[in-house]
Amino acid sequence: MAQEQRHQGGKSVSGNRFWRSKYSKRLFAFDAVAIGWGVAGAYFVRFRSPVSPTPTGDDFGYAVFSLSLAGCWWLMLHFWGSREPMILGSGAEEYKRVIAASAWLFGFVAVVSYALRIDTARGFVGLAFPAGVIGILAARWLLRQHLALERRRGESASRVLIIGGPHAVEHLVKSLRRAPSAGYLPVAAHLPGITEGLHDLSRVTVPVTGTQSDFQTILSVIEATGVDVVAVTAGVDMHPADLRKLGWELAARDIGMILAPALTDVAGPRIHTQPVAGLPLIHVSTPKLTGGKKVAKRAFDIVGATMLVALLAPLFLILALLVKFTSPGPIFYVQERIGFRGTTFKLLKFRSMRLDADADLRALLMAQGSAHTPLFKIENDPRITRVGHILRRYSLDELPQLLNVIGGSMSLVGPRPQREGEVALYDEAAHRRLYVSPGMSGLWQVSGRSNLTWEESIRFDLYYVENWSLMGDLVILIKTFKAVFASTGAI
Repeated sequence: MAQEQRHQGGKSVSGNRFWRSKYSKRLFAFDAVAIGWGVAGAYFVRFRSPVSPTPTGDDFGYAVFSLSLAGCWWLMLHFWGSREPMILGSGAEEYKRVIAASAWLFGFVAVVSYALRIDTARGFVGLAFPAGVIGILAARWLLRQHLALERRRGESASRVLIIGGPHAVEHLVKSLRRAPSAGYLPVAAHLPGITEGLHDLSRVTVPVTGTQSDFQTILSVIEATGVDVVAVTAGVDMHPADLRKLGWELAARDIGMILAPALTDVAGPRIHTQPVAGLPLIHVSTPKLTGGKKVAKRAFDIVGATMLVALLAPLFLILALLVKFTSPGPIFYVQERIGFRGTTFKLLKFRSMRLDADADLRALLMAQGSAHTPLFKIENDPRITRVGHILRRYSLDELPQLLNVIGGSMSLVGPRPQREGEVALYDEAAHRRLYVSPGMSGLWQVSGRSNLTWEESIRFDLYYVENWSLMGDLVILIKTFKAVFASTGAI
């Protein structure tokens, strides 16, 4: 019954159930090609190139070893769970499992070679490992881009029925729709035990299948909707024994079950599950950027900013000359901003506006009616110079902030520093942005820059503050270059 084909809006509903099979076949093929490319490339470079012939003359033995290594590598990726549907399409878990599976395989090869005193060519292993890993990651990335395009069209995604209270359902629907690449498409909601007259159900933007709490009715709803996944969230009015029984029935029907707690913007490393008396208790650790983490972030900032200043020194000189000789005034624009824990500092920029720009700011804001909004921007700002338009489009005006980073008032990555008037408009939640040093780039800049609303911007900044990691900083910096060159959301 659950797997029979149904139609909704002219589309086959059951087709989404089997996207995993199609995608798995692609993964099998792409992994095989990437591994073959890495192993074969390492073999020919190490043993067949004129400058590095096979030292022992045992071509056949190394050929067999190469084929065996490739086969074991392909199987290792499967056994390590790098092809599980729940991790495909979004997040870093897929890539982590690819790297972990590869590292364990080559570590095992190294240990066995050492223990049995097998003379394995270190050059071959040293070439095959990075070549294969890079090839697999590149192939997975390309497949992910294609999968993301399909999911934005509503294809290759798991159809989700959400069971819970109205507020929790509304939040989960919005969250899933914000991340279509994750592959969860909310199609309906069931609200057990909810009295419609006492709750506004209009904000639940998916069809509501009912409010009955009995197990058989909920099971009938699941079968009728033909969903692939059932998400149980907060506010669900069901007995724990019924939830357990529901899990058994879903497993028998090959339907996934997700428990979505009422936690918002919490990253995986902060969540720890501990089974106690048969209950999966979720522990959420408190984020603290102190001690070794603080030292690591500061060292990363100093090394990164110093290298960028040295590398970009010729560009600094060219931009300084352009600013100086195209409009009267100083090269740099210095403005007081609010930084870590509410302290003030002098922020540096290449000047992109005329000299009297600050004097005209209030009049322009009043004309556009945006002075009451944090992160306000002036559309078609007449104060910007001709060179300033180019500097701002590619964020070149912000390069002098590398000196702020070296000086310690800013970081390479963090919430954007704002003016005192903007900070005065903060609510209690927004003040948490000040718990870390402001950054040249940040999560909300690479997620839309000035195209985002204030609420979206603060949500991204709070997510960064609550879930900081050094790897996250590195990923944001990589995305920054992409956003800058694409001039996404630039003004």
